[in-house]
Amino acid sequence: MISKLLKNFSILKKFLFINLIFFTIIGLFTFIYLENVQPNLIKKKSSNHIEIINNTIDNLNRLNVKFIEEDIRKFLFSTRFLFQNLDRVIFFDNELNLIGDTDTLDLDPRSFSTRLDIVELDILNEDKTKEITEDKNINMGNESNVSLKDILSNYVGSKNYGIPFTFTEDEFNKFKLTTIKNVMKNDKNIGYLAISENANDIKAAIDERKTFIIRTAIAVGIVILIFSFVLNRYFLKPIKNLVTYTKTIKEKNSKITNIENLKLRNDELGLLSSSLDDMTLELQKRISQAENFSTDLVHEIRNPLASLKSASEILQDTNDIDQRVKLVNILSHDVQRIERLITDYSQMLKDEVALSKEKIKKLDIEPIIKSVVDDFNNIYKVKRGIEISYENDGKKNYNINGIENRIEQIIANLLDNAISFSEDNKNIIVKVSQLEDKKIYIDILDEGNGFKEKDTNKIFNRFYSNRPDKFGQHSGLGLNIVKNLVDLHNGSIKASNRTDKKGARMEVIFPMLQSSID
Repeated sequence: MISKLLKNFSILKKFLFINLIFFTIIGLFTFIYLENVQPNLIKKKSSNHIEIINNTIDNLNRLNVKFIEEDIRKFLFSTRFLFQNLDRVIFFDNELNLIGDTDTLDLDPRSFSTRLDIVELDILNEDKTKEITEDKNINMGNESNVSLKDILSNYVGSKNYGIPFTFTEDEFNKFKLTTIKNVMKNDKNIGYLAISENANDIKAAIDERKTFIIRTAIAVGIVILIFSFVLNRYFLKPIKNLVTYTKTIKEKNSKITNIENLKLRNDELGLLSSSLDDMTLELQKRISQAENFSTDLVHEIRNPLASLKSASEILQDTNDIDQRVKLVNILSHDVQRIERLITDYSQMLKDEVALSKEKIKKLDIEPIIKSVVDDFNNIYKVKRGIEISYENDGKKNYNINGIENRIEQIIANLLDNAISFSEDNKNIIVKVSQLEDKKIYIDILDEGNGFKEKDTNKIFNRFYSNRPDKFGQHSGLGLNIVKNLVDLHNGSIKASNRTDKKGARMEVIFPMLQSSID
């Protein structure tokens, strides 16, 4: 039930609800603790009372003191050290008549504001008689103005008779503890003894604990409120903004949600915001590229399809054998062109999926380039007499962060492009250098006709091909794939004509790792 309820709560509500539960549990245990503290403290004092009562009874029996006023009075004077920590000691005979009371003797300078009984007692001294009348009432629980004699009467008739009985009196600024017990001599009851003690220290201890707990609860409550505010202001609200941002992107809402302020934070939420924004921009870029690529592909396929349609219509109407052969060749050429476009497009999609799973790591690109150059030499040196040479500037290593098979693909595509524009028995040079700008340069120089385009950047566009003599044999995706792979490695690529001789120059620039500096 609680888990279902919490599922519908926000994080802040969950936090407050859980704290409320803990507060309730702690409060319950605190209440139980406070309820048990007072009885335990009273029990300790009651034990002391019982010890005093037992010692007093032992002294009475040992001294053979009779339960009459004169003997009890003398006993109180002679044994007053027994009652030093008590406020009052009262003796009753077996008929519940008062026969001794420390309040009527000069035993303790303390006086009592609360009296325990109504007493009329004559104390006879050698020189004078003094009558003291005192009004004494005890408030016990829900019973008001209950006299000590009434309590003794109830005690005599109760099942606790013979066992010490302790009761308390709690007034505005007084907390008293009184213990009564019957006095036995020769297995006969001869009277009763009651001792009373000011127990304000118990009340003070309870009040102190209550005050401490209340202050602690208030302090914890304030801390929770402050923490809740901080949690909501600096954590939950930014998370809500991120959720709104993702919903806006998902629903393609025109509403602009700005998370630039979140990206400026130097904590985990700032990193999350930056990562989320970068991921969103990358996804939007990929979606845009996919949409544009699909549009371009449809456009490129439309031309051969139109050519196929025209050739097929003419083929049905012509009877000339030579013209029919020419039209069949056109049909075959257009079909191959469509097939090449679809194949290259499919390969690009596969490459993009593979790129998302491949990890960039530290690479020395020199052995990779040498391996590709050797492979191409083994093929084209024999086949067309084209020789590919490798040169470097003499540095020990050329380290970058990259993906090995993608670096191979870049070099292979550029060499393949250079060979396609080169005549037989020509040379192609691959140079690697490391300059002071902390970048690594890869130059591929051929001896072909060079570029006719004034703006050489457009050769990297999708489906761009400037091969009039080989129209339809290339999809125009090779250099576009190269540029995408170079961008993946945070590099750049440039195309230009050679300045030393006729031919084209392709220059790839990669950022160099600091450890590779000699």
